[in-house]
Amino acid sequence: MLMQGFGTLLWLISLVVLGMAVFALIDAALRREDAYRATGKQTKPFWLIILGVTVAVNIFLGMIILQIIGLIATIVYIVDVRPALKGVMGGGPRRGGSSSDGPYGPYNGR
Repeated sequence: MLMQGFGTLLWLISLVVLGMAVFALIDAALRREDAYRATGKQTKPFWLIILGVTVAVNIFLGMIILQIIGLIATIVYIVDVRPALKGVMGGGPRRGGSSSDGPYGPYNGR
């Protein structure tokens, strides 16, 4: 019973890792190529190949070492490359209000 639970846990973890890789691949495909060059990160084809191979390894191969390497590449894309691309493309966090708003509302200079 313990081994069956452990197998289920590993299956759930691999499903989450696959979901992250698919998300990163789709996000990388939707970004403009010139944004990659503007950020000084690797090129768009580089990331598409790396993330595509990661998705393929997670779907077709059960080699844990390749899955770990792919997970590292996916995490690097999500936490380093994606925020830089969003910054260049103007996709930063959007908050309502004007530039004169302070943390507690509008600043009127009074």
